[in-house]
Amino acid sequence: MKLNLKRPLVFFDLETTGVDTAKDRIVEISMVKVMPNGDEIIRTRRINPEMPIPAEATAIHHITDEDVKNEPTFAQIAKSLSQFIEGCDFGGFNSNRFDLPMLVEEFMRVGIEVDFRKRKFVDVQNIFHKMEQRTLVAAYRFYCDKDLEQAHSAQADTMATYEVLKAQLDRYPELQNDVDYLAEFSTRGESVDFAGRIGLNDKGEEIFNFGKYKGKTVVEVFTKLDPSYYSWMMNGDFPRYTKKIITEIYIRCKQC
Repeated sequence: MKLNLKRPLVFFDLETTGVDTAKDRIVEISMVKVMPNGDEIIRTRRINPEMPIPAEATAIHHITDEDVKNEPTFAQIAKSLSQFIEGCDFGGFNSNRFDLPMLVEEFMRVGIEVDFRKRKFVDVQNIFHKMEQRTLVAAYRFYCDKDLEQAHSAQADTMATYEVLKAQLDRYPELQNDVDYLAEFSTRGESVDFAGRIGLNDKGEEIFNFGKYKGKTVVEVFTKLDPSYYSWMMNGDFPRYTKKIITEIYIRCKQC
């Protein structure tokens, strides 16, 4: 089934030095930009992470320090990458919980402002888990009747994710072929920051999704329960985007 798009939808996958979005770095990025007319533009690029790639990460994606030593850094490609994704929505497999927060951190780290707040995010894994409870390899076999060759290659995983979403739309008539709907359907829970540390309660108030103040509103913690909690978070190993969000809330508290 051809995707019904109002604007380009970028499927993407990252291979990284690890899973800590605040500390780890991208070593490979692949994107498939699907245009509203169905045309596809594929871009795959290895990146020098400017840090050693741990052996356990190499064991998964098979990318070594030697493979990336002469590749550009993220800072060197950030501007052209931001131009490539400008005005696009996004799709991925487990992208809402990992790939997207990691990409946002990389842009913030090099000082490139990319406004993701107005974008839609379709997480194919969340659709899959709601429908069938499987992994990407199993999803590809289940929906597309193919074996996923070169799993954990960014481009192979990206193309597989794109094919799986189209197959999901074919299989489930209750799924609407609309990015706004798919983004809403594939979102596990509403988060204010991409890393999921800050969420919203039933009243639309920002709340903590972790730690000793889990479920408490950020405003209540910052103004009454523990005013020093803001400084603790700003000095901690939290993602830059999370720090940006809590700073906006903190400033708002001060203005009240």
